[in-house]
Amino acid sequence: MASSLHMMGALALGISCLIIVNAMDAAGDQRRRLLQAETVFDITQHGAKGDGTTDDAMSLIQAWKAGCEGTGAARILVPPGKFMMGEVVLRGPCKAAPPMIIDIQGTLLANPNPSAYSNLMWILIEHVDNVKITGGGTLNAQGPTAWKFAKEDQHMPVSFTFQSSQNGDISNLNLVDAMGFHSKLIDSINIKVTKLTITAPDESPNTDGIHLSNATNVEITDSTIGTGDDCISIGTGSKNILVKNIKCGPGHGLAVGSLGKRPDELSVGNITFSGCTLTGTTNGARIKSYHKSPVLTATNIVFEDLTLDSVKNPIIIDQHYFSKLVSEESNVKISDVHFRRIKGTTISEIPIMLNCSKTVPCENIELADIDLKPVGPAKSVSSACQSAVGIKPSGTVIPAPPQC
Repeated sequence: MASSLHMMGALALGISCLIIVNAMDAAGDQRRRLLQAETVFDITQHGAKGDGTTDDAMSLIQAWKAGCEGTGAARILVPPGKFMMGEVVLRGPCKAAPPMIIDIQGTLLANPNPSAYSNLMWILIEHVDNVKITGGGTLNAQGPTAWKFAKEDQHMPVSFTFQSSQNGDISNLNLVDAMGFHSKLIDSINIKVTKLTITAPDESPNTDGIHLSNATNVEITDSTIGTGDDCISIGTGSKNILVKNIKCGPGHGLAVGSLGKRPDELSVGNITFSGCTLTGTTNGARIKSYHKSPVLTATNIVFEDLTLDSVKNPIIIDQHYFSKLVSEESNVKISDVHFRRIKGTTISEIPIMLNCSKTVPCENIELADIDLKPVGPAKSVSSACQSAVGIKPSGTVIPAPPQC
């Protein structure tokens, strides 16, 4: 009996030690910051005027450099006020104790001249691991003066680009009136994005809210996005993506793609959109690819628990995206796609459209518990498809699943 009690006590002690060690690991970064007094690098102490007209970009760059090259905990502060800035590049790696914090409390105003951005990026953060970007402030790119120059082959500067970095945390920011895309996450791993508000008029061209390219292990949650293009678009090489609790509209909806426009693109997969609300958008749940694409796969994609209000194309796979001038079909193989528990209203009489490639037909498309009612110009609803095999309906599906 004594031996059993001794063994149980040792086991309990071992579990307690394990819990303590795990808790210490989880809190490690914060503890290191507490042990090393945080230094605040205020951009006004590096010459920023904050008058809304003087270019304060160099002040932010200098504050960043001072904090990044130090060995203690660093906070780069943009205090309340209006700071006009042209092109800003914040580059690592940093020596500072993690996490490096960028605290944007004020408003950054972009130089409204698109030609001022040599890399077509306004604010670029690259090669910086363990960074936290927050503060409740605003990035206003003053896009209306640039939108008239936007064309399919003439892209405008991206407001915020997070590139070639890992373990990033982006939260509590407002992005307004981007010239081009509002934000891009590129070649990055383990990124959390939450509580963003992204706003631009419905007619603003190519102003996607958040675009992912070669991004892995990304969570985008609890944000409100209304733009002139996709609220969120998942591009080449992106895997293990969760998009949850997004309010989208106006805009073009939630998209995987477009895929296959360029010859060096990579496959995508393990992507989930969950618990989102779309209001007045052109599309709801969309997957899109170009004709004459490289051989790619787009697999294990889930759209679930979506609520739609007056959405034009609630459920759409379009493998003929922007392809009127190219006859060759798409080579993007789309499979294991799940549309689950999608309900609401549509202004289209064909709210379920599966328009797949004749070369590589879509496979294993689930339609489960769909309830789409017509409003406005739509008097009735039906489904349509081309080159889709293995459509799997379950529960109530309104309109009835398409017959290919």
